[in-house]
Formats: sequence, C-alpha cells, structure tokens
Amino acid sequence: MAETLTFTLDTGDGEARDVVIKLRPDLAPGHVERITELAKEGFYDGVVFHRVIPGFMAQGGDPTGTGTSGSKKPNLKQEFSAEPHVRGVCSMARTSDPNSANSQFFICFDDARFLDKQYTVWGQVESGMEHIDALPKGEPPRAPGKIVKATVA
Repeated sequence: MAETLTFTLDTGDGEARDVVIKLRPDLAPGHVERITELAKEGFYDGVVFHRVIPGFMAQGGDPTGTGTSGSKKPNLKQEFSAEPHVRGVCSMARTSDPNSANSQFFICFDDARFLDKQYTVWGQVESGMEHIDALPKGEPPRAPGKIVKATVA
C-alpha cells in the first residue's frame, strides 16, 4: 500500500491554523511533484492568498502576490481528470492555455463543477478547511491571509 503524502499549509502566524491537504499523485503526478518540489524549496513560505472569492475559491502560490507570476520552473502540461471540483478540492490555476500551470493553486470553498475536466485537481483538504474559510476576502484582499510555511510529509 502506497504511503499517503500530505501538503500542510501553516496559515497561523504563531497560532495553530494548519490546513492539511492529501496529495493525489494518482490524478496528477506531475503537478504533485511540482507542489512537493516547491514546498521543499520554501517557495510557498510567506506567499499570500491573493484572490479569495466567497462561495468559489481561495487562490495563492504567486510569490509577487499579484496573481501574475509563478516560479522560474517551466510550466506544466495539463493533467485533467473527471475528479469533481467540490468543497476542499485543490486544483492548479492557469491562464487560458491549458498547459500553463506553474505554482499557483486554488482551494474550492464550494461546488465549482463548471471547472471539471478543465483544471488539474491535485489534492483534497483533509483538515483545517475552516482556516481557508476564514481567509480575508477580496481580489486582492485588503490584508491578505498567507502561507506562513508549507511542508510535505
């Protein structure tokens, strides 16, 4: 039996506010590899959630906090699946080019099935979704929530 990999986002600034995400290499091996690599390099540490839309999703993973940038690594080829975009699903953000995902990702607040088979699902929140729900809202939020530290175990 394969071990379960998790991606943990510490959103707490000294408080216990961990968001634990079960990684899904069965759905998106290339994307899980990228998320894991970036987390181990410390790429996500200190990065804000720059786009938080109530009832839809919270997006982060841009080191500039603007939603216009990513890592210096090459973009990823899409790994679309039939996995539904529902509450707690983690998926990669991209431009209109299906093969442009890089480092930005989003976590669904609610049913977003209109995204199915168009965005790469790579994980599912196992615990701590209440911390995502509590993120400041906006595009960008006035005082955005951030990832204090991201780890993979």
